[in-house]
Formats: sequence, structure tokens, C-alpha cells
Amino acid sequence: MSQSKNRIEELEGILREGGVRVTRQRAAILKILAEAADHPDASELHRRAKEIDATVSLSTVYRTLSALEQQGVVQRHAFENATARFETADAPHHDHLIDIETGAVIEFRSDKIEQLQAEIAAELGYDLVRHRLELYCRKRKD
Repeated sequence: MSQSKNRIEELEGILREGGVRVTRQRAAILKILAEAADHPDASELHRRAKEIDATVSLSTVYRTLSALEQQGVVQRHAFENATARFETADAPHHDHLIDIETGAVIEFRSDKIEQLQAEIAAELGYDLVRHRLELYCRKRKD
């Protein structure tokens, strides 16, 4: 069984445990999110879902995202000046760089940043529990 299929089944199991029915339409949306290399917004999810199941409506996408978010399966990102974007909540920790001209969202991880944040928290007498870092950038023209 592929890693993607296992991941989708795990996420579906979380929904079922939370009392959320996994309909054909919800399964399609969950599959798209689990396999996405980007951070789609609801409109993009709707476009992709219609390729799998033409009966998926935009309101179904919004209701499904709400249910997935309530169950902790997806994470909503409200980047500045953009519609909310989504990704599965089980993704390994990473930060985001947002291109302010194109809206592109680039995931990255930096051990230096992770270390510095932990050091700052410790210096102030805290243990770092979690953090969220968003860098808003403009591509260099050189």
C-alpha cells in the first residue's frame, strides 16, 4: 500500500473517530489535501475536486474544510492579503516564505531558526511549545 494511501486512510480514521462521515466528496477533498505539494485555497480545492467528482460544490468544500479543521486534520493559514490556504495538520514542522508579488507559498525548515527560537524562549524563562513563522518576501531582481 502506498504511503499516500496509508496517510489518507489515517486521516479518514480520525474523522470517523470524531463522528464525521467520510462521504465520497469529503474523501476526494481529503485526498487532494493529503497529496498536495502546495497550500490550496477553497477555490483551488473546489477546482481540483471537480476533476475527481463533478458533484462537489464550493459549499461542500467549505463545509468539509470546517469539519476537517474542527477534527484537527487540516490547518488553516491566513497569510496576509490572501484567502485562507490549507494543508494537512500532520505535515512535519516547517515555516513559510510568502512571495508578496505572486502569492506563492514556499515551505522551508531551518535548524538555525529552530535553535534560535528555543534559545530566546529559554533566555526569557520559557520552554518553546510551538511556533509559527511566516516570512513575507519579494524576489530579488539581481
